[in-house]
Amino acid sequence: DDRGRPPDLCYTSGVDLSLSPEEEAFAGEARAWLAANVSRRPEFESFDEGVAWDRAWQRRLAADRWVGISWPSAYGGRDATPVQVALFNAEYARAGAPQPVNRVGINLAGPTLLAHGTEEQRARWLPPILDAGEIWCQLFSEPDAGSDLASLRTVAERVDGGWSVTGQKVWTSYATVARWGVALVRTDPEAPRHRGLSYMVVDLSADGVDVRPLRQITGESEFNEVFLDGVFVPEDHLVGGSGNGWAVANTTLAHERGVNFPFKEQV
Repeated sequence: DDRGRPPDLCYTSGVDLSLSPEEEAFAGEARAWLAANVSRRPEFESFDEGVAWDRAWQRRLAADRWVGISWPSAYGGRDATPVQVALFNAEYARAGAPQPVNRVGINLAGPTLLAHGTEEQRARWLPPILDAGEIWCQLFSEPDAGSDLASLRTVAERVDGGWSVTGQKVWTSYATVARWGVALVRTDPEAPRHRGLSYMVVDLSADGVDVRPLRQITGESEFNEVFLDGVFVPEDHLVGGSGNGWAVANTTLAHERGVNFPFKEQV
């Protein structure tokens, strides 16, 4: 019945948004697993106790391949489609399941390595991202480089076998428990500021790394400052090639703003 519709507009039949049998089965599998495995996260006296519980929960998820589900199956994912990711997020939220602890690894570092990393880098770093064997953090913001990230001052100078990194990062979550950090650093101070940047994986257990918690008015310390004083970064920890850091970092930032990967903060 077209009565009441403007005459000059073209109308088509509605889009079928019903789920396929495969999608229904996927949602049912996720729902059943969560019903059998989810438990309420206890309150903990210390941050470290909470992280230990969170790691165990993520390890249980990963054992049945419920972490990084959109990743290729070759790297521990499920090759999940965007619809399957949305279904899983909905089931996860409905179940009231606790957030995995390694969200920087799952949502930011992992997708960036999938897009720009070498096969050796993916093989080394992706598996312990999924099971929280190694927690990741993000080393982008600096005291004078937040929204204007390209003005960052952390520098990396070439040395035998890699780079020596010196500078300061701030507002870093999970730095006290992270093994690795994805860092944007300046490798060519003479180049235009967006072109002189490189993207590296920094070992937070390396000599020269100093993590200092930032105490909030609540008494908690959710964020940290990270000082880097001549920290050695091996050549094979460079992601995407020297001088390509801005392009690689934009992959990270695109995922931070929220598209294909589960376990975003709002879930």
